[in-house]
Order: sequence, then C-alpha cells, then structure tokens
Amino acid sequence: MAERILSRALASGGDFADLYFEYRRSASLSMEDGRIRVAGGGVDMGVGVRVVCGEAVGYAYAESIDEDELLHAADTAARIARGGGGIASVNLRRRRPKNRYPVDAEVVDAEGAERVELLRRADAAARKASRRIVRVDASLVAVTKEILVASSEGAFVADHQPMVRMGVSAIARRGKRTEAGSSGGGGRRGLDYFEDVPPTFHGEEAARVALVNLDARPAPAGELPVVLAAGDSGILLHEAVGHGLEADFNRKRTSNYTDRIGKKVASPLVTVVDDPTIVGSRGSINVDDEGEVPSIHRLIVAGKLRNYMHDRVSARYFGRKKAGSGRRESFRHPPMPRMTNTYMAPGEDDPEDIIRSVNRGIYAKRFSGGQVNISNGDFVFSLVEGYLIEGGRITAPLKGVNLIGNGPVAMEAVSMVGHDFRLSDGMWTCGKDGQSVPVGVGMPTIKVDALTVGGTEI
Repeated sequence: MAERILSRALASGGDFADLYFEYRRSASLSMEDGRIRVAGGGVDMGVGVRVVCGEAVGYAYAESIDEDELLHAADTAARIARGGGGIASVNLRRRRPKNRYPVDAEVVDAEGAERVELLRRADAAARKASRRIVRVDASLVAVTKEILVASSEGAFVADHQPMVRMGVSAIARRGKRTEAGSSGGGGRRGLDYFEDVPPTFHGEEAARVALVNLDARPAPAGELPVVLAAGDSGILLHEAVGHGLEADFNRKRTSNYTDRIGKKVASPLVTVVDDPTIVGSRGSINVDDEGEVPSIHRLIVAGKLRNYMHDRVSARYFGRKKAGSGRRESFRHPPMPRMTNTYMAPGEDDPEDIIRSVNRGIYAKRFSGGQVNISNGDFVFSLVEGYLIEGGRITAPLKGVNLIGNGPVAMEAVSMVGHDFRLSDGMWTCGKDGQSVPVGVGMPTIKVDALTVGGTEI
C-alpha cells in the first residue's frame, strides 16, 4: 500500500515523496494541592504525505490509514509538484535502526493507582521539607509513539518512541511573602526512570528552590560576569545559538550564522554538539522523521563553525549527502531541521576555580526560558534560581534576574569551561514555527565575561 501511495504522489512530477505513519497513546495526571484534579488520556493516528520538488513542498495528511483517503492526500500534496515524467514505481526496503531507548515497562501502560502513587510521593516529600511549604502541585505525562516512515528512495523504517515527564512545583510562605520553586525530569524512559530519580527527589528539590527564594534579594543591574551552572544552563545555548544553526534559517538567509561555515563564531574553548544518540535522553531519536538514521553533529568545534543541522530539503540545497535532523510534531506537520540533544562539550577548568575567578557577578543555576531573535542572536532569559557571586564565593540568592545579550557575542566571551559536564534531566520542549518537539540540553560550568543583567541596582 505504501508503495502504491508513493507512486501516486509522484505520478505527476516531483523529486521525492514520503509517508509518515503515526500512532500515539498518551496518559496524564495532574495533582493540585494534594488532590487529583485532572486525569486524561488519548489515542491519535494518521499519516502525513509529502511531495518535494526543488525547494517547494506539498503536504497533506489523513487521520486514518484507509487507502482511498491516503491516495486523496497524495493527490493533494502532489499539486505543488506538477510537471516532469514522474516515477513509475517505488520499491521499499525495510531498515532496522539501533534502539537507543529500550523500555521494559512504559509509564503510559501503568495502572492509574501506580501513577497516582508517584505523584503522592512527590507531594509528601515537598511538604515534609518544611512547614513553610503551603502548596504543592505535581503532574505526570506519559506518551508512546509508533512511527513508520516510507520514502520514494526506498526507505521503510519504524520506531517505537516512549516518553515520560514529571513536574513538581511548590510554594513557600513566610509572613506575607510567598515564593515558588519547581523541579522536573524524565526522558525516553519507562517506570525504571523513577528507580534512578525517585519522585521524592523532585518534591524535595521543588521545596528547596521555593525556600531559597524566600531569602532572595533584588538582583543587581548592569553588565556583569556570569557563571552558567552545569546542566540546565544548556537551554541558553539551545535557544541563543542552536536555533541559528538549523539549516532552514541559513537556507533562507535569516540566521546570524549564514555563510559562516569555517569561520570563527565563538571562543576557542567552545565546542557545540547536537547528539541524537544519548541513551534514554528526552531529545534522542533512533530515526528522524524523514526516515534517516541520525548521527552526532559537531556544529562548532574549538570556536569555528563546522556544520548546520539539516533536513532533506536543506541538505540538498547545501549539497550535503546526509540529513538526519528532520523532525516534526506529528503526522499533521511537515518536517524541518530541529535540534535533538544540544550541548557544549566539557573543558579543563575546575568549577570552583571558575567561581573563584569572579569578584562580583551572577551564578545562573536554573532557567525558566527566554526569547531569542534568530536573525541576530539577541536573547533575554529569566532565572528561577540565581545567586550573587561576591569575592569569588556564591552568596545571596537573587530574584528577578534577567540575562540579556547576544548569542554569538556571549560565546565569544566564554573564558573558562569546566570539566563537570551534565545533561539536564529531561524537561525541555522546543517550539518552532508552531511545532513542538522534545529536546535535551546540557552544559558544563562556564564563565561568560560579560552579560547585561536586568534587575534592580543595589
């Protein structure tokens, strides 16, 4: 059937066509202040049909696997690619990629009572941390996807993609002051995730951050050195640098990194990698959403730009043989170049030496997200946990910290890189052009000599 549909899609022209079959099951629980408020789940299924002619893409989808509906979707997608002789037939060959996320017991299949108990353990741990914790909310979301990609070049490859994410938030109160803290994690894991990272950890960590923030004082304002902590700080790299290295922005010439392959774009201490092969990580994939088995992409090496991340369209445009970074939110969306697990490689500096090198600055530990202008790399990020560095020591917790800067400029200003690389626990979702996909981020402790800190002058 897939061969017939692909042949139909290319019957009136086009260079390439593919089918993306998806079957998705999800289950979610939400606990608010000790009570289950929302319990949900769902099943979604359909097929996306894409026809590519040069840089033009025709896309349509069907919310079933009925052959007549898929043939209609193929005709719709093909309208963008009229002309040419077409392809008489397609012969598919099955491929079996290496599995980077083997799971024995998926969370989506666990009994409801078992999933509720995971939330109750997190809730109890947060409340036990202090009598000042006055509210705890927790959530658990599990998804499993079965995908199958068939292409006119003969690819026929399937993947089974599990996912789990737990999130906990806590509110602490002292007098009239209230502050919040949060913790979360997961990945392409099953119930075994909670053996390695028990729910109590996320409860305790959410409470710890909330209690720390009760003592937070207003952040200073001005240009200061900033130490980015290992792990979650990788989200700044993802947003401020990573998106600019996605090849579609460079094909359209809207990225700050356009035409800079081989040129210096960062400090010689900076090496940036996108790695889809990390076992169990939230951003990992066995096969991309175009049916390509992906590999590790070394994007920036010792400060020089080496590669972009490509989907099929951009790889052809730039004359590259391999793509591997084509991802999509669902069968309703065409693929585009996207990150998987993006991180900065470790260096040789001792993290304590990095902190000791700062007389007065900011220690950025946890981020809530930010905004980035892809065309020039300008960014604004907010911290949910940050500290003042004074005399080479981490001192007071701070509130209202915003980091303002430019991605390429910040990477040029990296003067120390720690040996303590850490991958963030799986909690990040990346949005682009209306599509969201799960990603991983990572970072060693690094020192950026100067960023603008938005706060209240003290």
